[in-house]
Amino acid sequence: MSFGTDIAWKSLNKHGEELCGDMVKIVRTKDSDIVILADGMGSGVKANILATLTSQILATMLLKGASIASCVETIAKTLPICQERNVAYATFSILQIYRDGQAYLVEYDNPSCVFIRDRKIVAYEAEEQIIDGKKIKEYRFQAKENDCFVLMSDGVIFAGAGELLNYGWTWESMAEYTLRCSRNTMSASRLVSMLSGACNDLYEQRPRDDTTVVVVRTRKAQIVNLLTGPPADEKDDERMVRDLMESEGKKIISGGSSANLTARILRKEIVTHVNYADPFIPPTASIEGIDLVTEGALTLAGTLKLLQKFERSEFDEEFFRELDQDNGASKLAKTLIEECTQLHLLVGTVANQAYQNSELSFDISVRKNLVTQIKETMEKMGKTVTVQYY
Repeated sequence: MSFGTDIAWKSLNKHGEELCGDMVKIVRTKDSDIVILADGMGSGVKANILATLTSQILATMLLKGASIASCVETIAKTLPICQERNVAYATFSILQIYRDGQAYLVEYDNPSCVFIRDRKIVAYEAEEQIIDGKKIKEYRFQAKENDCFVLMSDGVIFAGAGELLNYGWTWESMAEYTLRCSRNTMSASRLVSMLSGACNDLYEQRPRDDTTVVVVRTRKAQIVNLLTGPPADEKDDERMVRDLMESEGKKIISGGSSANLTARILRKEIVTHVNYADPFIPPTASIEGIDLVTEGALTLAGTLKLLQKFERSEFDEEFFRELDQDNGASKLAKTLIEECTQLHLLVGTVANQAYQNSELSFDISVRKNLVTQIKETMEKMGKTVTVQYY
């Protein structure tokens, strides 16, 4: 089985700070997914610089096959020295999940990863080594489908300290809460929202430290194929539909013209759903063999809006209520956020006369513009995206 990952994270800035001193970086290769969480010393601009440099150095060097020892040494030599403390300091956690399920976890001074398997908290023995005077913990193990990993900065376990709790939200208490929440959802993003929300509540909405939670769930690679727009040449209609139907994974069509040509090629009936809840989003439809059929530009624009909110970490209970709505944009966004590790876009390049009115806010290439933004947003979310034009 080829492993994929569902990854989500959310950061709370220290109260009064515009920049977060924690940084999350996702790197995807052919063989693995790498998650890096760096926590810069202090808060604000200085901490942000330290965390950004640390995460970038780790990502670049690990991609080139460097050892963790080389990474730590390079970080120590590269980070700017704090004039107040006379040290260059950032903590980090690295989780790498290979396609065959092999897993590698490295921790330096961050709280330990919470690892949940089969509804239980699991502990693995660490190998410790001293590198340049720093104690580094390394873990190697075999991941299974539906494993859950939670990485965190120290702002998580200090939440509520001296306020609602005497000593903060201890690792043990946080782990137990994570275990309870994980039983209610398989979604990394929903679990992150629960944990981050709990931290914010413990801080009484005024975090005293930068606070970041990262959730990684292992699962089978989930491919979503999205076809939108007819080909520029009608002779390619059949090839485009054949490419969609022969692709592994979910099959989604966005656009009335796209749905019509697909139904014609497949010799299937289009059934429009007349009962729909949102008057601003056109109704969905059904075609046998297709998982979701939606309208085109308006639905894609609504989907993009939700994806962008998610990518900016603007997700909470209200966001998920919107994501669960019974309309095409919400259904498509929910699929792309929660049920997709790889997105394959099949994009027709014929001009749609309906959107060439100068009074509309779309330009002549509305479809291409929306597709480009969806691709870029999905990649920022850590998804693998490919585009095929017709």
